[in-house]
Amino acid sequence: MKRIVYVNSPSELKKFIDFPHDLYKNDKNYVPELFIAQKDMLTPGKHPFYEHSQVQPMLAYDGDKIVGRVAAILNTNHNAFTERNDGFFGFFDTIEDQETVDLLIGEATKWIKEKGADTLRGPVNLSTNDTCGLLIEGFDRPPVAMMPYNAPYYQTLLENSGLVKNTDLFAYEIIQASVNERSVKLVDALEARLRRSGVVIRKINLKKFDEEVAKIREVYNSAWDKNLGFVPMTENEFNYLAKDLKMVLDADYCLVAEKDNKLVGFILGIPDINQILIKIKRGRLLPTGIFKLLLGKKNIKGLRVLTLGVVEDFRKMGIEACLYGRIIQNGRARGIVKAECSWMLEDNFLINHAIEQINGTLYKKYRLYEKPI
Repeated sequence: MKRIVYVNSPSELKKFIDFPHDLYKNDKNYVPELFIAQKDMLTPGKHPFYEHSQVQPMLAYDGDKIVGRVAAILNTNHNAFTERNDGFFGFFDTIEDQETVDLLIGEATKWIKEKGADTLRGPVNLSTNDTCGLLIEGFDRPPVAMMPYNAPYYQTLLENSGLVKNTDLFAYEIIQASVNERSVKLVDALEARLRRSGVVIRKINLKKFDEEVAKIREVYNSAWDKNLGFVPMTENEFNYLAKDLKMVLDADYCLVAEKDNKLVGFILGIPDINQILIKIKRGRLLPTGIFKLLLGKKNIKGLRVLTLGVVEDFRKMGIEACLYGRIIQNGRARGIVKAECSWMLEDNFLINHAIEQINGTLYKKYRLYEKPI
């Protein structure tokens, strides 16, 4: 008989984190998340999300065997910012079984409804500022850094459980060998034109990391304020993310646009560390995983461009194209052969068109779901 167990102990949390490793042990495209990072995300007091919100991980059992997992999430900051009463589900994984999915979604719905929510949305882990979306197209290769992965059958099971499309998220692939050279060659002219308007493009100053992070957070929280599901990150949340990213950050791939010493835009790319993580068994850095990570970084040939934002008054000046072009040039000089730009809202026509203009190809789609409760 199937049942739900709430995860409330370290031993249960370990099982919750490890379940996908067993589920996908024969899937060549599966990339294990780092255990220590997942543990911190799911532990109150470790992650700043819990300063304002709540998470309840759950496991589905069939007898003594784990057959699924989900986390019910109440994001208080999201609801205050959007003036909604949404609840979320995330960290969703399951065997191919409708009864299991109905049980997981049903229990997550019950938990968030008791907290006052009237809509279930997801999957998100923990918010749209983190990994989110269900892969619905593009199962033929591994995900890039900080992007989700799941089996194709998830879509049917979730939809049969009453969830419907909220919006799709796009991932574009850019191959260096097929980049639109005209767009890249225009970067110098674009930068010169921007300089005449007082806008300067430069690399992030890693020696003043904390100061730069504070400026970028201001742009981040203003540039995305109208995006679906967006909620501003608190200072502690942004600093937590920045600290994690600093380990893989490269100034060649983190560029800012500045006018009068004030940031008006930025782009952030990170090396695709999933090319290494896919080789780290069960996401454990010890005893040997740490060496694979440290020694493998120099051999990474892929890049994920995960964030680009320009404050509203400075859009349509060419800053976006300039940032994309410069990051492509820098990647080429460093031996990067391909990059993924993700994720983009399906109706973000301005940015999607800019990527398509440099021969970016839409090659993966992710979906956010919802249902009234």
